[in-house]
Amino acid sequence: MKLFVFTDGGSRGNPGPSAIGGVILQDAKDGAVIADFSEYLGEGTNNEAEYKGLLHSLELVQTFFAEHPEVDECAWHLDSKLVVEQINKNWKIKEPRMRVFAEKCWSILSTFPFKKTIMYVPRAQNAVADSLVNQALDAHQL
Repeated sequence: MKLFVFTDGGSRGNPGPSAIGGVILQDAKDGAVIADFSEYLGEGTNNEAEYKGLLHSLELVQTFFAEHPEVDECAWHLDSKLVVEQINKNWKIKEPRMRVFAEKCWSILSTFPFKKTIMYVPRAQNAVADSLVNQALDAHQL
């Protein structure tokens, strides 16, 4: 079974109110939703939110895999080129705060015995996750 994960994080202001959102889909013909999330984080930067969104999705996949060991591949889609390139170890991580997030992500990724890819997609291809971020931010500002 292949999983497709779309995750996003954002802030209104940098720093400012921040949130995460994402969706995990199964590769079934209907693209069944396994899980989704939308969570307000409080004050933070955009990059912190992007990393926290990825980290949350990794934890959800970890839980799902424990109950469904037939997962043999997972592809993460993020619209943060910075996070993708840092997690894939193509770019240096200059900020110590971001390194902590990256190390947590790498630690969880190392536990997965299946094929995993983390790739950049344009924001338009990450619309569901982006919408979930905005839902959390909008709900908090009411």
